Amino acid sequence: MLEAFGLSDPGCVRQNNEDFYLLSPKTGLYVVADGMGGAQAGEHASKLAVDTVAAFVEKSGRADADTLGQAFQEANSQVMNAAAQDATLEGMGTTLVAALECGPELAIASVGDSRAYVYEQGELTGITEDQTWVHEVGRRLGMDAFALRTHPMRHVLTMAIGVSPELRVHSYAVRPQPGALILLSSDGLHGVLDSRDIADVLSGNGTLESKCRRLIETAKQAGGPDNITAVLLRAQ
Repeated sequence: MLEAFGLSDPGCVRQNNEDFYLLSPKTGLYVVADGMGGAQAGEHASKLAVDTVAAFVEKSGRADADTLGQAFQEANSQVMNAAAQDATLEGMGTTLVAALECGPELAIASVGDSRAYVYEQGELTGITEDQTWVHEVGRRLGMDAFALRTHPMRHVLTMAIGVSPELRVHSYAVRPQPGALILLSSDGLHGVLDSRDIADVLSGNGTLESKCRRLIETAKQAGGPDNITAVLLRAQ
């Protein structure tokens, strides 16, 4: 069983919040999505994707990595279909990262650049790999850290829910020890805070709620240029 808390904030620049998150202890499912698209399309995409994943997992009655991957595929189809049927939603999409309790393990799935981390024994470790130009192209070209941080393609996703019928879902499995923290975040958080900043907050005393609030406030103090979402899970 997991203790869980989530929080989302528009940040310091954006008027709308296109992030969406879900805490579902009943099904052991926890999700963060970061929507994109004009007008309210990004908000629609992130909520539709999360709702679809939740409905698929609950209906399946199964808790395993395959189910989570299939749920992501269904979310991709639903977002694409919604955009095809409504011109105001054309071009919408969303990132997606989810954790599903599977006995002593957590199945993690991700598309795009929303992330999962584990904080355990004083160390913060990234679980997921970004599906971005920087990660999948720039690093393979041997570009240094400064060049990657400043490159005009640094924000470009190579994969997202609702963009293409061919979806690549990254899947992982972790077995957190009692007391370990799992963080699911949109890039409004990890895009402005480095791993040391995040670890400093997670290492402190306090409830999951207080840690989520500190993460978001720290990101806002760093400029908060995007919507910010943090979901924290504590292994029991």
